[in-house]
Amino acid sequence: MESQSDDACLQSTQDRKLRIRELNDALRKGRGQGQLFVTPGVIDLANGALPDIVVMVSEFDEFTEENDPHGEHDFGAFTYRGEKLFWKIDYYDRSLQAGSDDPADDAVTMRVLTIMLAREY
Repeated sequence: MESQSDDACLQSTQDRKLRIRELNDALRKGRGQGQLFVTPGVIDLANGALPDIVVMVSEFDEFTEENDPHGEHDFGAFTYRGEKLFWKIDYYDRSLQAGSDDPADDAVTMRVLTIMLAREY
């Protein structure tokens, strides 16, 4: 039998996951706080078409249990011009010196979205 405390903890965990997902989706769609990094391989591949790749990341919605096991929408893979690309969101403290203590709190977290070729991983 679960206690009210267990129910509250479960709800709190679900709320945190939802908040992290919302913040990650906002960053990918250009509405959130964070930084974008693009690897040299993507820059070479894009050859002036980087905006197209950024749009593909922002429109990505193929989240599954396999590629999004925590439900945070922090990773995706897609193909551009025959090349497999990954994008990943990582959570740092505001100074970018260490991991964030609380990725659900935008006040203490700097999100970093990295777009890379799969072979650069």
